[in-house]
Amino acid sequence: MKKQLALQTTDLKKTYPNGIEALRWVTFDIEKGDFFALLGPNWAGKSTVIGIISGLVNKISGQVIVGGHDLDMAGAEARLGVGVVPQEFNFGIFEKVYDIVLAQAGYYGIAPEVAKPNVEKYLRALGLWEKRNAASRTLSGGMKRRLMIARALVHDPQLLILDEPTAGVDIELRLGMYEFLRELNKSGVTIILTTHYLEEAESLCRNVAIIDRGIIVRNWPIRELLASMEDEVVTVDLDKNYTDNMLDSYSPTVSDISLDLTVSSKYTLDDAIKILQTGGYKIRWIKPKSGRLEEFFLKSTGK
Repeated sequence: MKKQLALQTTDLKKTYPNGIEALRWVTFDIEKGDFFALLGPNWAGKSTVIGIISGLVNKISGQVIVGGHDLDMAGAEARLGVGVVPQEFNFGIFEKVYDIVLAQAGYYGIAPEVAKPNVEKYLRALGLWEKRNAASRTLSGGMKRRLMIARALVHDPQLLILDEPTAGVDIELRLGMYEFLRELNKSGVTIILTTHYLEEAESLCRNVAIIDRGIIVRNWPIRELLASMEDEVVTVDLDKNYTDNMLDSYSPTVSDISLDLTVSSKYTLDDAIKILQTGGYKIRWIKPKSGRLEEFFLKSTGK
């Protein structure tokens, strides 16, 4: 059976006016319904790829097909199928939450009366309905990030691109956002995620591409990536002292409310989080201790 593709990129090339060669023959496909991670070191080309797919950056050569529509031949149709959540907040700080999302629908030619049910749907789903009349500048960082997601979804795109969506978001909001994205993906929306957090890709994604210096150096299932990597030590900070033995498989090192856990392809961080939550612990923050993703980049790129 032939695969149905949400996105096809073929031989993308981009050189900026200052001479920086951002992309060199980038090629990868994403199947419909996939949750796909695009990973890479800083300045690897991730943002340029996203910019080209969303129509915000002009490529020098190559082809992009979104949902069967060639970006060069049917740009309006291709862009209609894409929603983008950029890294930086880019809405008016004095505008109301509701108006920001409603105005975005207008950019896609959707009349206000038609768009209003979707505005309410996504503001409610993302926990922002009670803040709908608040100026965006009054929102917390996590709420602003969720507002960006609601705005990207208001026209019901079939491909959602998330560029570092949890930057600056505390762990509880991050976990809530994860659950929302999983449900969205289950409904059929294809999602591309760029992130610096390996545990984020591990928790959410099924397939991953590694980009470096404008070239895709690896493209494979996330489980294969994790299996190829060494164990990682992750520090988890809790709301109270850890006194249980529920995480013995992770060889925990306990220091009052902090835990150092050894995670692997068999004993994943996602499973550890679920175990802690079931045991009544709240997670305040998580951070890698051994830099497993950075080590993998070094091995993959030869740097």
